[in-house]
Amino acid sequence: MVREGEGGGGGLTAEAAPQPSALLRRVVDVREGEVRAMLVSSAYFFFVLSGWFVMRPMREAVAMATGVTRLPYLFAATLAVVLLANPLFSALVVRYPVRRFIAITYQFFVACILVFYALMTFVAPQEGSAGDLWIGRAYYVWTSVFNLFVVSIFWAFMADSFRSEQAKRLFGFIAVGGTLGSVLGSATTAQLAPVIGTPNLLLISAALIELAVLCVLRFPEQVGAHDENVARQAGLPIGGAVWAGVTNLVQSRYLLGIAGFFVLFTMGSTILYFQQADIVGQAFADREARTAVMARIELVVQSLTLVTQIFLTGRLIRWLGLSLALAFLPLVSMLGFAALGAWPTFAVVATMAVVRRAGNFALSNPSLEILFTVVPREDKYKAKNFIETFVYRTGDQVGAWGYAGLAALGLGLSGISYAAVPIAAVWLVLGLWLGRAQGRLAAERG
Repeated sequence: MVREGEGGGGGLTAEAAPQPSALLRRVVDVREGEVRAMLVSSAYFFFVLSGWFVMRPMREAVAMATGVTRLPYLFAATLAVVLLANPLFSALVVRYPVRRFIAITYQFFVACILVFYALMTFVAPQEGSAGDLWIGRAYYVWTSVFNLFVVSIFWAFMADSFRSEQAKRLFGFIAVGGTLGSVLGSATTAQLAPVIGTPNLLLISAALIELAVLCVLRFPEQVGAHDENVARQAGLPIGGAVWAGVTNLVQSRYLLGIAGFFVLFTMGSTILYFQQADIVGQAFADREARTAVMARIELVVQSLTLVTQIFLTGRLIRWLGLSLALAFLPLVSMLGFAALGAWPTFAVVATMAVVRRAGNFALSNPSLEILFTVVPREDKYKAKNFIETFVYRTGDQVGAWGYAGLAALGLGLSGISYAAVPIAAVWLVLGLWLGRAQGRLAAERG
């Protein structure tokens, strides 16, 4: 590998023209031998999230057209599909080397994207038809599964490639690639949806996911991670049992704590999601308008996230410590739901969605991924994937049916918002405990 900072500079000395590594180090604490891995990781995340965020506003438009009362059924269908998909993914983990099963999984999703393109273009092109309705619902369920798997696999690969100390320094910057991809994907949909139509956007998404596969295949062999990575570098399968993700989870207090954190996070996210769908669905009448406004909200979220990730994320995690970094989003949620309870308007729900999601991408999510750097390698792919797919969607179910139950009892947007405040308080306490537990495990691993 050519060292960054060495080589030609147009005849200029290092004092006259800082090399790329020196410029990077002004933003992120990246060290010798880490630059290429960090940049490829960031590019990988860029293509994954740009591909997803091209499709995300289309999914949100389907949700708003479906209506809040029917969303719990779509969430239930998503959970069922995730339950079926998990053992299939674990079987790939058992049988194939890491890069191979990641490529297989992503290319399967690309094939699904092309199927939906064909269905939306040739089977049910007219909006509002019965075929369009059912294809839209299938698309909603599939994209909800796609989103969880492609992102979970990315972060599993990162946790497997970087040790805890590296993760605290580099994950914030690596996440910048995802944020740039999110901005590009949201902007692409906002600008092109009215011009080329939503089905044609799927072809763009498929190409972006294929580029993510290329990044996986070109990832550096040596990153300076831990000894367990020798098996990955040698191209050997992880092996183990297909259901190890479940059995290892229930036997580990630490993994159960992470699972609980995800459940509480998704409960709050689902409550906010339903409130957003209700308010935005009433404020904007047609699909194109809803798609455009959701894309604009995403653009604001990702732009705010980008600034934070570039300049603050890595430093905040080190300055605050992992416990306080994990407690940030629960605290924001407590304040946000209290505000939404007092003022259930579009301005408040949009502001809360922006702040909460930007806080998640910029601080909470990189902090969560650091938690997995100290677990055994098998758990990085099996238990982690089970938590971030099935457990995550279980939290959705609790939030969805809990929301429906509270609405059936006569609680409106304000009452449901106030009910979410104590959930966020419990979430905050768990985040503080997990941060301390990760520190102890990292110290034990050296």
